[in-house]
Amino acid sequence: MDRLTLLPLAVEHAGEMAEVLADPALHTFTGGTPLTSEALRARYGRLAAGSPDPAVRWLNWVIRLRDENRLTGTVQATVADGTAEIAWVVGTPWQGRGIAREAAQGLVTWLRTQPVHTVIAHVHPDHHASAAVAASAGLTATDEVHDGEIRWRLHLN
Repeated sequence: MDRLTLLPLAVEHAGEMAEVLADPALHTFTGGTPLTSEALRARYGRLAAGSPDPAVRWLNWVIRLRDENRLTGTVQATVADGTAEIAWVVGTPWQGRGIAREAAQGLVTWLRTQPVHTVIAHVHPDHHASAAVAASAGLTATDEVHDGEIRWRLHLN
């Protein structure tokens, strides 16, 4: 990842990330509304504490764009039974610059070093930018639909 640093998500990131994620348009395909800094702080506290199920790992990072020295989004993986379910979000001002692509590729590259055999992402059928990110990270769309989203999959060797 030439331009990005993935930092383990921490409660201290909530203030800056509330600004990054403030655009309601980010929720067009996922639903919900932007969280306040306080609500995001509470959410990040739960995520940073980890899954209550010891068989499940919650892995969450914020994306720092080095040349702007600021946070621009998140990537995450939930790992259970050798399967990693991944997701990403990049704030509206930084979209279209390849940040999500680079972060997702970096995440999948790192997952190859872990005890993971399958990577999955769920992408709304109308979210073409997210589909392009999934494809660039090596995932392929399947015929499976889960909660209205297409399941993308990559089998790791």
